[in-house]
Amino acid sequence: MERENKTKLLNRLNRIAGQVRGVAKMVEDGRYCIDVLTQLQAVRAAVAKVETEMLKGHLGHCIEGAIVSGDKAEQRRKSAELIQLLERATR
Repeated sequence: MERENKTKLLNRLNRIAGQVRGVAKMVEDGRYCIDVLTQLQAVRAAVAKVETEMLKGHLGHCIEGAIVSGDKAEQRRKSAELIQLLERATR
């Protein structure tokens, strides 16, 4: 993972952690359910964005590296990893 991308992802994850703490406070305070659910949707969207950025990075670095290397075994390993990841996402 590139340093610049790592910093951006960590910053984003820290903001998400703050959002989650805010949601917990809303629950503690007995806030209106729709308001809590709205914030939970925002958290889910933020996590999905981090996941998308991580996947882009993996494709652009790890997968591309395996393709460029010409190492068939490494290409198969990286392909298998990606397939397993996608299979887990559909469960």
